[in-house]
Parts: sequence; structure tokens; C-alpha cells
Amino acid sequence: MNDILFKNARLIDPVTLTDESGSIAVKNGKISAVYRGNEADNVTATEVIDCGGMCLAPGIVDMGVKVCEPGERHKESYRSAGRAAAAGGVTTIVTRPDTSQPIDNPETLEFVARRAQQDCKVNVLHMAALTKGRAGGEMTEIGFLLDGGAVAFTDVDNVTTDTKVLTRALTYARSLGALVVGHPQEPVLSKGAAVTSGKFASLRGLPAVSPMAERMGLDRDISLLEMTGARYHADQITTARALPALERAKRNGLDITAGVSIHHLTLNEFDVADYRTFFKLTPPLRSEDDRQAVIDAVDSGLIDIICSMHSPQDEESKRLPFEDAASGAVGLETLLPAALRLYHNEQLTLPKLFRALSLNPARRLGLDCGRLLEGAPADLVLFDPDAPFILDRANLKSKSKNTPFDGARMQGTVAGTWVAGRRIVEE
Repeated sequence: MNDILFKNARLIDPVTLTDESGSIAVKNGKISAVYRGNEADNVTATEVIDCGGMCLAPGIVDMGVKVCEPGERHKESYRSAGRAAAAGGVTTIVTRPDTSQPIDNPETLEFVARRAQQDCKVNVLHMAALTKGRAGGEMTEIGFLLDGGAVAFTDVDNVTTDTKVLTRALTYARSLGALVVGHPQEPVLSKGAAVTSGKFASLRGLPAVSPMAERMGLDRDISLLEMTGARYHADQITTARALPALERAKRNGLDITAGVSIHHLTLNEFDVADYRTFFKLTPPLRSEDDRQAVIDAVDSGLIDIICSMHSPQDEESKRLPFEDAASGAVGLETLLPAALRLYHNEQLTLPKLFRALSLNPARRLGLDCGRLLEGAPADLVLFDPDAPFILDRANLKSKSKNTPFDGARMQGTVAGTWVAGRRIVEE
């Protein structure tokens, strides 16, 4: 007897890239069988869930979430982040180390791991800092942090300017098989920038950065990968000019993957409009040509991962002149409906979306989730891709409400989220 049987579902399979009707059986927290069409008519289970033709897909693995513990729990705690993730169909969050006290030592890593285990509804994995204090001067104790459970190492948007330090860190990470997550950006050019350079930036009188800064940062990191042979993931590729370098690096056999935030896939520089600070991000929003090029790169598989880059900020840090306002936006709850914009615009199919949202991040981190296969964890999301709604940021589960989608018309609501076969949210 199975524990749960999901019947009459539209199965979104990112492995086979198929979208077809079927059923899924769950037993002991794992997928026990996948049935196509009407094959499950005679299958029994303790609980039978009629999905009513809604989409059933692997839970989202969100790589690059900021939870503000330790130090800034008023912005986001593990409890509130878990609720937001569950409401958005995210079953695994991978946290960043750019907290007010950086996660750069085993003691801090142990603290956040314990907090996550106590308070968070979803699976939580942690990235640790690559250098102490994220200052770029001395690498962290990568071996000890790996033993403590860190799944990757990054200084996030504090780009290391000392190439020798970065080379040593990459070499050491290579010897341990550790994944390094970089932020491709030339730090001197991008320092203090609020928008992408161009006519719009000039008309608004805002400090800007050229898209070439991303290309230059990626070129440097790729050169160091050739030297060290390390495993590397670029957290955000947002410009067309960076894509040829990424394609060459992959073609040359380097162990490199790349991601992009959902905001850079669905918004462009003109959304800033009259200095709307909820649209101030790092890196800044790009041109429409860049946005379309990045969507094509996700479609082709050149860009592997879509993430939320969930970055909570309080009202005081956002209600400032655009140049002075904090960068970042929350995205755990809006990741799925925003991604479905690409589906409704016929730019990406649902299987390709979940290849980038679930399968590829799981593969990059060596996880067995992110797929609809027998024996895989029953981390699942049931959603109606066509259900319309108007987003009200006041209803978000996150403590911080800094979303650029406030008041936006969106499609796609989550009807249920399961982690290891346990339902953690209902519509």
C-alpha cells in the first residue's frame, strides 16, 4: 500500500522534458512509482489526491537565498523563509553567507544549520564564505566548512580583487572537490553603480556600469579555472556580451555552470521608471536585448539554473533616493509565478523551466531531488499554471516585502507543496 497517490495530474518531467498526464505514488517519503496516462487506475494508497489536471512537478531547488540569521532576523528568519518557500513551491533552499556576521567559520555554520533544522519547513543547505569576512584577503577553512556541511563557497557580490588569493582558494577547493560560486563582475567598474549604462541611465542621471564589466569578470574567472581546474558556478549571467565566453568555456571542457535570477529574466532597465527602488538589484536590470538573449540561453541550456536571489531588505533601506537605496528583492514566493510568464509568453516550456528551477541545481549540488523518478525524494509542487491573481506584497510570507511585482497581474498559484511526502502547505 502506497502512502499517497497523486492521480489525474499533468506531470512535468525535467529529465525527459515531457509534459503529459499521469499519476505518481509515494511511499516512505520517496516516489515509489510513476504512471503514465491511466496506468494507475487500480493502484491503492492510504491517501488519494485528485490533482484535477493541475501540474505536478519536482519541488524547486532555489540556489542563492539570503536568510538574515545571524544578525538581521527582523528582515528574514529561517521560520519566515521556510513559510515563504513552501508557499512558492520551493522545497530546497540553498542559503548565501552574506549575513551581517558572514558564515565564514564552522561555528557560525553550525549555528545556522541548527536554526534551519529547528524552524524551517523545507530542506535547507548552506553555502559558506570563500574568504574570511568576505573581504578577499584570506581564504576560509574550506576543509572544515565542508565537513560541517557547506555545499559551496562564495563571497557573493564582494568580488575578490586579489587574483592571487582567489587562485589559491580555487586550487584548494579543487583539491577537495568543493564548488566555488562566483559573481562575474569587474569590481572597480561596478562599484557604486545603480543601473546599467545607456541612454536611460543618462536621462535619469544615475551612476551606471557597462555590461562589459560582467564580461570582464567572467573572463578573469574562466582564465583562473583553466589554471586551477576548479568546479565553478557563475551566480548570475545577465548580459548578452558574457554568453560567448560562457559558451567557449563549456565547449573547452571546463567544469562551469551558470545561473540567472528570475528578475533579470522577466524585467528590464525601463522598469526602474521614476526611481522605483524595489527594482534596484545587483547586478542592475539590463536592456531588453540582454533579457531576450538570456532567455534564449536558458532555453538552449547554456545558462543552467534559474534562482530567486532572494534578498530581503527592510522599508528603511528601500525608502531612500535610488542611488542610496539598498539593492535586492525578495523572490521565494514569486519565483514560480514570475517564471510562468516565460511559459505563457511561449518562450520556455514547462519541462525546460523545471530543468532550470529543479533538476539542474540539484545535479550541480549532487542532490537526488529535482526529478520525477522512482526512488527520488517526494519533494513535489502541485500548481495551476493558468490561475490569475494580482500580487499584494502585504500577503507575502516573508518578513520583508521588497518585491518588484507588487500590484502586478500574474498567473500560476501553488495548490500544495510536499517535502519527503509530507504536505507543508495547502492552497
